[in-house]
Amino acid sequence: MTAAAAGAERLARAALTRVVEPGDERAGRWLRTYGAIELLRRLAAPRGPEDDPPGASPARLDSHRRRAALADPERDLTTAAAVGARFLVPGDEEWPRQLDDLGDARPVGLWVRGHADLRMWALRSVAVVGARACTPYGAHMGAVLGSGLAEKGWVVVSGAASGVDGAVHRGTLAAKGATIAVLACGVDVIYPRGHAELIGRIAEQGLLVGELPPGDHPTPSRFIVRNRVIAALTRGTVVVEAEYRSGSLVTARAAQKLGRFTMGVPGPATSGLSAGVHELLRGEAVLVTDAEEVIELVGDMGELAPTRRGPVLPRDLLAPDAARVLEALPAHGAVPARDLAREAGTSADEALGRLYELHALGFVERVGDDWKLTPAALDPSGTRRGGA
Repeated sequence: MTAAAAGAERLARAALTRVVEPGDERAGRWLRTYGAIELLRRLAAPRGPEDDPPGASPARLDSHRRRAALADPERDLTTAAAVGARFLVPGDEEWPRQLDDLGDARPVGLWVRGHADLRMWALRSVAVVGARACTPYGAHMGAVLGSGLAEKGWVVVSGAASGVDGAVHRGTLAAKGATIAVLACGVDVIYPRGHAELIGRIAEQGLLVGELPPGDHPTPSRFIVRNRVIAALTRGTVVVEAEYRSGSLVTARAAQKLGRFTMGVPGPATSGLSAGVHELLRGEAVLVTDAEEVIELVGDMGELAPTRRGPVLPRDLLAPDAARVLEALPAHGAVPARDLAREAGTSADEALGRLYELHALGFVERVGDDWKLTPAALDPSGTRRGGA
């Protein structure tokens, strides 16, 4: 493709971001069939009914044509450049090729604000999303996951919304990490208004990404379709808190459909804000509690989470025969070695040998011909160390 043809294609795609809604698979089929330049011509200046793209109602075509008549891609590109944004299209060096997995729902193009290379950042990225009206626990877990992933060199992707998303971005930025906010509006629009400072920091230190042209505002449906981009862009999606009906679950299910890893952070069984996460975990999602467990799934071979276990107590290191004799001793009082042998299922000589071994280790002491536990072998509640 010549430079002139590539420029015309880019301009047509920029115009189409004002004409068709994100995620419109019918429009995606038209785009695949006709190409951006021809599709825009058919919508903006049709010569007759034969130019009508197939499958759309007259009302839908009329809406597209009214939008196409008002589209001014040169102005949009100039407005984007004024805030440090650029417009990417499939085939660009910076285009994240994993978005092609969306098929006809692939973005027409992406408006990107920030200095980093989107394709390179997306290659090693994880999405962390959750409820807007989150609990303090949800906000804490979002921030901890964001900072933990950032410290391990991962790019953290979220939606810049209130609640968990905002906590994720803040945690990542606090760790001086890389973060991408995928927006349901233009990259020059501050939404929600309370996140003006946060979105400004992401624009400076990370990337703002959106399918909608400059100045466009979010709608409920745009939030929902935005989530497929979050899912496709990343290696996996972690849901921190989500009710049964939640946009975060849409992201997780899109990730599952695309063959990406889907993970959930558990919460209290009584919390409605964790109910959607728990439903995911009853299916194909994997339970995770920290960044290491996330990376074990999405990372390269050998990036394993540390083994999790309780503290190792001195009695855990005893040989099985010595442990059985120790268990045979009562919590209170002293008993003869022959009684311990019977309780431990061993001979008197064997029991006596193990008692002297336990004595050397500080677990038992001798009282005449009998034996009892030492204070060091008892926990503060008066039960044997390590016992119930």
